[in-house]
Amino acid sequence: MTAHSRPPATLGPGIAGTALPAPPPGWNLDADVVVVGSGVAGLTAALRCAAGGARTVVVTKARLNAGSTRWAQGGIAAALGEGDSPEQHLDDTLEAGVGLCDENAVRTLVTEGPAAVRRLIEAGADFDRSAETGQIALTREGGHHRNRIVHAGGDATGAEVSRALVDAVRAQNIRTIENALVLDLLKDADGHTAGVTLHVMGEGQHDGVGAVRAPAVVLATGGMGQVYAATTNPAVSTGDGVALALRAGAEVSDLEFVQFHPTVLYLGPEAEGQQPLISEAVRGEGAHLVDADGVRFMQGAHPLAELAPRDIVAKGIMRHAAEQGTDHMYLDARHFGAAMWETRFPTIFAACRAHGIDPVTEPVPVAPAAHYASGGIRTDLSGRTTVPGLYACGEAACTGVHGANRLASNSLLEGLVFAERIAESVLAAGHRAPGPAVVAEGGPAAPLLPAAARTRIQHLMTAGAGVLRSARSLSSAAEKLAALTATVDGKSPEPGVDTWETANLHLVARVLVAAALRREETRGCHWREDFPDRDDEQWRRHIVVTLDSAERPGARFTLRTTRTTAFPAVAAPPKEQQ
Repeated sequence: MTAHSRPPATLGPGIAGTALPAPPPGWNLDADVVVVGSGVAGLTAALRCAAGGARTVVVTKARLNAGSTRWAQGGIAAALGEGDSPEQHLDDTLEAGVGLCDENAVRTLVTEGPAAVRRLIEAGADFDRSAETGQIALTREGGHHRNRIVHAGGDATGAEVSRALVDAVRAQNIRTIENALVLDLLKDADGHTAGVTLHVMGEGQHDGVGAVRAPAVVLATGGMGQVYAATTNPAVSTGDGVALALRAGAEVSDLEFVQFHPTVLYLGPEAEGQQPLISEAVRGEGAHLVDADGVRFMQGAHPLAELAPRDIVAKGIMRHAAEQGTDHMYLDARHFGAAMWETRFPTIFAACRAHGIDPVTEPVPVAPAAHYASGGIRTDLSGRTTVPGLYACGEAACTGVHGANRLASNSLLEGLVFAERIAESVLAAGHRAPGPAVVAEGGPAAPLLPAAARTRIQHLMTAGAGVLRSARSLSSAAEKLAALTATVDGKSPEPGVDTWETANLHLVARVLVAAALRREETRGCHWREDFPDRDDEQWRRHIVVTLDSAERPGARFTLRTTRTTAFPAVAAPPKEQQ
């Protein structure tokens, strides 16, 4: 039996549900579109929808500026510099994606990107400029052959982008619901999106479980980095959007491709939770990766040395560390001097100092940590998923741009470009009212795990599905994830934010492991020790996953493969769009 004719993978009991157990909504709001998430993708979509006259509601898990966007250090990649072009940006992106990018999606990104960045500047974002020319300053990061990275505040680009968009949302008086965890999708009798259920965590006008009824839902919930013990992601990144989409019947793709950022501040083998990132821009400005003896081990390993694509640098660090019997390497930028550290990288400089490391006088210890999900909810070029009325953008989506490995600083650009495309699609569809019979997707409720299982999930994923993977490690992780009990001392966990988040992490972890186990090759940021080579003949394909809706224990995930050319084939648009 070939890799492309295998039967669906049975993941065992514990995933049969299609909705999280929760009290019925105690309050309702009506809107034309509800955007879940308040990073660059979510706020851009909300601003464009509202500007087009759509009644727009933004739902966000914490405060408007608390997501992943504000943690982005490096910047936004766009062909804005002299001598650069969208075609060159396309070539670099395709190379980083190792044969799995959708070229149409990448071409859309790089051709529409420069204008999207200029609109962001018009909206109030203030980027760093050259002291000599007054033009926007451009730097370089791994995988790029040109200086094309726009940055702000030296290494605080995300914070500036978030500030500008939050200010714009407030200026437009767009309705927002903060401190709200999205639960599940609502559908009408025709299977069309009809809104979401959510739980507001004790602050604001609403409290407890409620619903926002809308014919269009945009999932911009960010990543799933908290599925690992050590990550650069904030605590809110628990895969909520991907889990919701799976329970709603949407397709997800490429979930096995988790990018581990190669240079995260190493705080010891027991460090957990969000770790300080050392931006790729530090290497772009001339920092070197070295071992304890000062040897630049990436020289000769790749033509771009330390500026090779992230998967190659992460593997280089892991290999060299293993050869030397350690678990970290060093980033040497002592030649920058204090003035450059303080002006170009003030955030990173302060983080290092806070942990007792002075990068002016000593190399900085670094190691890879979970950073970015290249896969997610499968969409077309307008952000439409396989569920009518449900859209996705940003890190929660799989647009086809990243392939097997994201090119540095393409993420903020992707959020801008595809959010604008979603807004166009939503507005073109008209403000269709939800159907009268609003129902959650049928089937039994998804079981909850005790909140304490979250740490167990993270450790299992780090050990079994981290940077280095094998059939043995992945099979062990799959078995142990499936065996996690839904009871403590014979009692089922109570519904609540902690148990809902843990259920979401458990679901995405099991899908990720199943996809990683199925892909028997090494490609991009998916590294199989037992299949160390890239296999284009068998695996230049995407693994697409759906959750079977089955009213029985032991529901199944369907894992199928599809060629790269088939990527945009998703749900047909509503009649108003055709």
